[in-house]
Amino acid sequence: MKHGQLEQRVLVLVTLGLVAFGLVMVFSATSASAAIGEGDPMRFLVKQALYAGAGAFLLLALSRFDYHRLRLLAPLLLLGVLVACMAVLAVGPPINGARRWFVLGPVSLQPSEFAKLALCLFACGVLSRRPAPKSVGELMNPVGWVLVVIGGLVLLEPDLGTTITLVLMVLGILLVSGTPIRVLASVSLLAVAVGGAAIWLEPYRRSRMLSFLDPWQDPEGAGFQTVQAMIGLGSGGITGQGLGQGIQKINFLPEAHTDMIYAVVGEELGLVGSTLLVAAFVAFAWAGFRVALACRDPFGKRLAAGLTTLVCGQAALNIAAVLGIAPLTGIPLPFVSYGGSSLLVLLAGVGILLNIAVNERVVEARVRGRGRGNRGSRAPGTRRRRGAARSRRDRDVRRNARPRRVATGA
Repeated sequence: MKHGQLEQRVLVLVTLGLVAFGLVMVFSATSASAAIGEGDPMRFLVKQALYAGAGAFLLLALSRFDYHRLRLLAPLLLLGVLVACMAVLAVGPPINGARRWFVLGPVSLQPSEFAKLALCLFACGVLSRRPAPKSVGELMNPVGWVLVVIGGLVLLEPDLGTTITLVLMVLGILLVSGTPIRVLASVSLLAVAVGGAAIWLEPYRRSRMLSFLDPWQDPEGAGFQTVQAMIGLGSGGITGQGLGQGIQKINFLPEAHTDMIYAVVGEELGLVGSTLLVAAFVAFAWAGFRVALACRDPFGKRLAAGLTTLVCGQAALNIAAVLGIAPLTGIPLPFVSYGGSSLLVLLAGVGILLNIAVNERVVEARVRGRGRGNRGSRAPGTRRRRGAARSRRDRDVRRNARPRRVATGA
């Protein structure tokens, strides 16, 4: 198998497998409550399947679209996302106390999800054209300030989880760009300080953080969601209760089909199913970072690393929160949780990853072809030079072998 083909196949198989698995788990997590509440157990599944179909189209289209052109489109995409993030704060309907979505009939779009892709493209485009930032000041101009503006708008929605994901993605891009560890550490400490202030100044975030430290102290209040997730995971055992047989999803576990779907997986498929799900994201990380390491184009290398960090970092944060080893931040599980905007953006990102891998294979094949062509073109000349040298040696041998006349004094 040629270099890069294995990574492509792993990315395609893992992504499609996770999307299919997500459709099954979304139906399992919503069918009972939807049937009780609205009489249509298929409602969430149909909507998620439509988003999955649109995302698959984006994946296919972007896998064939030259990713180098995205660098030229990045400023326009970023400007559009900034306008959308400001507009959603003004005209977006409040849902569960937050203004994060534009609702157009049965379709809802979340601008902060599209901000992930736009910021990734912009940061990679800027950092690929200049040396790695050697100080916090160089890092802030302009990537850091753009991150601050977008992150601030997302925090106002409020959506701390997406802001954390944006910061993590940019840190991954900076690491691949060669930014010194001391600069990354300084920026990380600054981000932690800002995040801590955002948590402490918002009462519901503060209660979440305190409940994370000891959720059983208030199991029916701030710690309710974490406690119910732990009960679901614990009741699953090794092999689970069986697909569709979980109890926690029926009006016990809040947001079972979105942020907490990993708890449903643990309850119904047990330790085996939840471990295999983690293994799928590990395989995705392996293939994505292999594509980044093999890419010779500076923009493509950073873009592959940023997209892989986006998917796997978000998965790690979600799973850690469900397991109770990180605070709840409302981050969905990539490809598996219910959510159209997230699914569209992540599938588009996978399409770009595949395009980077394909372009690298084409470049490598051209380099090898030129190498073979150069060796072939040199060979005839080399043979001619060797033949000429051999002819000269033969003439010298014949000349030296001729009998010499000896003069006699007769």
